[in-house]
Amino acid sequence: MTDTASPTETAPRFDAAAIRDQFPILGTRSHGKPLTFLDSAASAQKPQAVIDAVAETYAFQYANVHRGVYELSERTSAAFEAVRGKARGLINAAHDNEIVFTSGATEGINLVAQSWGRANLGPGDEVLITEMEHHSNIVPWQLLRDEMGITLKVAPFDDHGVLIMEAFEKLLSERTKLVSVTQISNALGTVLPVREITAMAHAAGALVLVDGAQGVPHLAIDVRALDCDFYTFSGHKLYGPSGTGVLYGKADLLAHMPPWKGGGDMITSVTFEKTEFAAPPMRFEAGTPNIAGIIGMGAAMDWVAGLDQGGLAAHEDDLLAYGAACLSEIPGLRIIGTAPDKAAVISFVLNYAHPHDIGTVLDNQGVAVRTGHHCAQPVMEHFDVAATVRASFGAYSSRDDIDALVNALEIVRELLG
Repeated sequence: MTDTASPTETAPRFDAAAIRDQFPILGTRSHGKPLTFLDSAASAQKPQAVIDAVAETYAFQYANVHRGVYELSERTSAAFEAVRGKARGLINAAHDNEIVFTSGATEGINLVAQSWGRANLGPGDEVLITEMEHHSNIVPWQLLRDEMGITLKVAPFDDHGVLIMEAFEKLLSERTKLVSVTQISNALGTVLPVREITAMAHAAGALVLVDGAQGVPHLAIDVRALDCDFYTFSGHKLYGPSGTGVLYGKADLLAHMPPWKGGGDMITSVTFEKTEFAAPPMRFEAGTPNIAGIIGMGAAMDWVAGLDQGGLAAHEDDLLAYGAACLSEIPGLRIIGTAPDKAAVISFVLNYAHPHDIGTVLDNQGVAVRTGHHCAQPVMEHFDVAATVRASFGAYSSRDDIDALVNALEIVRELLG
């Protein structure tokens, strides 16, 4: 024995147990068994700090924002607007006015499609996406295709779930006006080389929209380093309330985009003859927003900022490696998506049971996973499966959760195998 400890002995460990204690729901039971929550890619659970922020807003600091001269409204407006700065810092945007509040990543993509797309696209113009997109980054472009005559191109991925960059590059042309890609596949966990994609798209004269719904919870985001033109994400995947989100857009782009929805708070003046619209971001935030939800999203951003980011990344990498190793030992199990660069998502199938039946048995053991096509049906088609079982991890997840999944899958084998 020596006086010098090994690096693994001296390095501070990421304390997932202490983090888990901050999430009340994770201390509950399901079907009489301790809850094992493995569906964070759909919606992450909420720490007490976020729950408190929402409750305190409704209990002690609720009024409509931007419209009242009384103190309560001014306090609520200040708390609401402070979240813009938090979001700017989270993704390293240049200005607060580049942050548009939305109901989530889906609305962010639709906002770009309906505002920028309608103003800048026409027949024959091309939008390039990938084969691994969530439906939210497919359907809005199909709607424009069917209505306006644009062309939708799709870049393929290989059987490991890796985007084929040569094919992607060949699909770029002078007709490509927008490249819209996910940062992390929700169904496969693949991390796309967004910076490289953006550089290639810009060289072809195209703008870039990044769907960061899965990216923000797992990666350090710097939109200026990525140089993307738009970036969108959801609050509910970032340990915040549902019905909240952010669209980042470069200031010069937002300034020239028309409003998508009309109503209160997005105008400077209205007559029956003419309306003058507010400058971004207010131009894109018609109506009363999800006030307490946005403040809660700000609390989630504060909570995430307080984590050891390097430790979190290492923790999730460990869970991914441990989970893949454990699941690979199960007879008849095939992991769908084996890209070398992955985030904390493992999708799989068993050759003797349908994913929905697997999910039902797992649920009876207290293990919550997502089953189905995960709003990514083209991905399922690529692998010739109807659906998969998806286990996804968050900051509160642990090896114990994976062990519970493996033990529950043994019961699946006994009942269905």
